[in-house]
Amino acid sequence: MPHTQQLRPAAPAAPRWAVRAAHVTALLALPAGIWRLLLGAGFLAGYTEAGYVAAGLPGWGRVYVIGLSVATELLALLTLGLVGLVRPWGEVLPPWVPLLGGRRIPQRPVTVVAGAGAVGLICLWTPFVLWWNLPHPDMTAAGATVAGFLYLPLAAWGPLLAAVTISRHRRLRLAG
Repeated sequence: MPHTQQLRPAAPAAPRWAVRAAHVTALLALPAGIWRLLLGAGFLAGYTEAGYVAAGLPGWGRVYVIGLSVATELLALLTLGLVGLVRPWGEVLPPWVPLLGGRRIPQRPVTVVAGAGAVGLICLWTPFVLWWNLPHPDMTAAGATVAGFLYLPLAAWGPLLAAVTISRHRRLRLAG
């Protein structure tokens, strides 16, 4: 029977609120992503016919919105997966990683990248809070309302990522 190496966390477990916040970040991108997938599938999804064409959605525009949806969700999943801000695999590389398996992941680069990501997300998505104050001439009134509500959860992504990043930094700093 082959010997399997257990990964031991390098720090105390993440607090329950941080784990929940990390899971929520992965879900925040879904509503807008599903809406964009509908656009990519050829549905007007709240646009007028002229607005749909003006937005460049026929043709390669469909590929773009589908790719954007997939990329956004993958980035949202990074909080849980590759970065592992709330899981042990974000603190110690798995043993199967060639040459580096079992080593601790340096804290500073992860904190800097995740922190920069949080700031970028805050800058990118916070303006969507003002969605309803802007004109949307290429959309129907109902479509603009629905799109606003579908994008609104993204405004919480940056602050939640910042909170989870700070939590990880504090846990690992305490662990030494």
